[in-house]
Amino acid sequence: MSSAEATSRIGRKPVVIPSGVEVKLQDQKLSVKGPKGNLSINIHPFINLIIEKDQIKVETDKEARKNITGASKKLYRSIAGTERANIHNLVHGVTQGFERKLVLVGVGYRAQSKGKILSLSLGFSHPTDYSVPEGVIIETPTQTEIIVKGVNKELVGLVAAQIRRIRGPEPYKGKGVRYANEVIELKETKKK
Repeated sequence: MSSAEATSRIGRKPVVIPSGVEVKLQDQKLSVKGPKGNLSINIHPFINLIIEKDQIKVETDKEARKNITGASKKLYRSIAGTERANIHNLVHGVTQGFERKLVLVGVGYRAQSKGKILSLSLGFSHPTDYSVPEGVIIETPTQTEIIVKGVNKELVGLVAAQIRRIRGPEPYKGKGVRYANEVIELKETKKK
């Protein structure tokens, strides 16, 4: 089995390191430092990284690959693709960052960012306060828009999902918190 067969299609693509980004590998821990911040990830033991001057290549460990056959081979390939995608997200995060936009739909639904607290009026009897975790910035350009920004893609998505969960869109009128590009299929109301 050649090296190309041992990794997925995505796993074979090298991750390009832009100028101004510092990459260090020490004991299966990859650290990436860029203009927007620092991130690190633990690399799977089956994976070997080759760091060249402007790119990172992901390869599977040849010793571990000898013992894997059958259905385990597919899992092994997917690990390489996943690690490559995670490394790409680290590099993209420290250079450009990630953002997720939420929209509030409903009469009287409002959001206001107050430092590390996001205050939401979502039709409950009381306003809901969401405390923003470290590493995430929340902006409210208008009262019905929330923008979640950060360098860690996983954390940005998690915070956006937690805010959406406070009052998810209901299926009859579509009122609630939704992602900006989300399409809600509305149910038909009961007819007499």
